[in-house]
Amino acid sequence: MELLRMIDRYLKASLMPETKFGRLAVNDPRLVSDLRKGREPGPEMIARVTAFIKGQSA
Repeated sequence: MELLRMIDRYLKASLMPETKFGRLAVNDPRLVSDLRKGREPGPEMIARVTAFIKGQSA
């Protein structure tokens, strides 16, 4: 899953905990663990996560 790889790269680079990332990106602290368990994100979720990561990188 491309989204999960992108999140993993961001987490490694930023040293941010998974739960904090989920809370800040989409107000869901279980986001990353749910994605690892097979949760399929919708297009809106993908857009929100992508925008969060790009916004933090800027």
